Amino acid sequence: MISATDLAVALIRADSVTPARGAVFDVLEAALAPLGFVVDRFVVGEAPDGPVENLLAIRPGTGRHLAFAGHVDVVPAGEGWTGSPWSGDVRGGLLYGRGAVDMKGAVAAFVAAAARRPEAQLTLIVTGDEEGPATYGTLALIDRMAERGIAPDLCLVGEPTSARLLGDTIKIGRRGSVNIWIDVAGRQGHVAYPHLADNPVPRLVALLAEVEAIVLDAGNRWFQPSNIEITDLHVGNPATNVIPARAQGRLSIRFNDEHRGADLVARIRTLAEAHGATITARISGEAFLTPPGPLSAMVSAAIQAETGLTPELSTTGGTSDARFLSQLCPTVEFGLLNATMHQVDEAVAVADLDALTAIYADIIRRAGA
Repeated sequence: MISATDLAVALIRADSVTPARGAVFDVLEAALAPLGFVVDRFVVGEAPDGPVENLLAIRPGTGRHLAFAGHVDVVPAGEGWTGSPWSGDVRGGLLYGRGAVDMKGAVAAFVAAAARRPEAQLTLIVTGDEEGPATYGTLALIDRMAERGIAPDLCLVGEPTSARLLGDTIKIGRRGSVNIWIDVAGRQGHVAYPHLADNPVPRLVALLAEVEAIVLDAGNRWFQPSNIEITDLHVGNPATNVIPARAQGRLSIRFNDEHRGADLVARIRTLAEAHGATITARISGEAFLTPPGPLSAMVSAAIQAETGLTPELSTTGGTSDARFLSQLCPTVEFGLLNATMHQVDEAVAVADLDALTAIYADIIRRAGA
């Protein structure tokens, strides 16, 4: 049998700051091949968002076709770790290392669970570009699956969804995300002669005041209210006696399923044009919801059987690759505690890795029943 902890250690020791390639996929392929998976690794994309390596592993079997999606890329380690962020040390029942929680631990747990259910029909969808722009990651994997006619019935994403105890939260949806850059052009001049210049700052301030006053919605049964946040202001004027030629701002909008990204961009563009501003936008993903049903009930039952907890069904948090995968089939997210993800001394309890492996194995069993 595969030990989730041992595999997680090996994955952590394979440095894989996004976009990941090479060694970390070697470790994963070496674990999957003996379990009957046919492993397809491919590299796509060019700078600045690539190249990115992805892995698609398929094992034929019985029952419904369950896909597990995850990523082996990680954010940079940062400074101040007690030990090496790439050591995979186990101390006091905790496994330390960048990616232990987000999300090499869950990937390892699912592989260990797959080893316990050799009869199950499974696909692993694993990218090296979830923490980055996600340009050449899961979207490229979805295209690869379409080319090969691979169509799972259900999808489980191993993001760290648990808040206080393993199993307390399942994500059944996520809000969408759009970033908008605002540019207001003016005309530079001397502050003592404002009639000879055009100051863009008041126009940007007025525009942002209108944006700040927008109430998009009050939320609904499954989603918290959408929100618009001003995330940057930039003038870059080192002189005290010069009216600047340009002022810029940036917005981040997290929106629920009452909106579409393109509609929100159009709304901000209309406001911007009224103030002589231009915008550029990037929609990172649309809101999605997998309504409570057979998939969430199955995952909940497996969690309850192992932990005794009845998980909350939630849509909180940032974006994940489930926003893409939900277009293929019913998709939910469930994984480890998220308390230390992206933090210094990121760590997972070895006991939680064992419990997660048992839960994933039970999910695989129930999917095949």
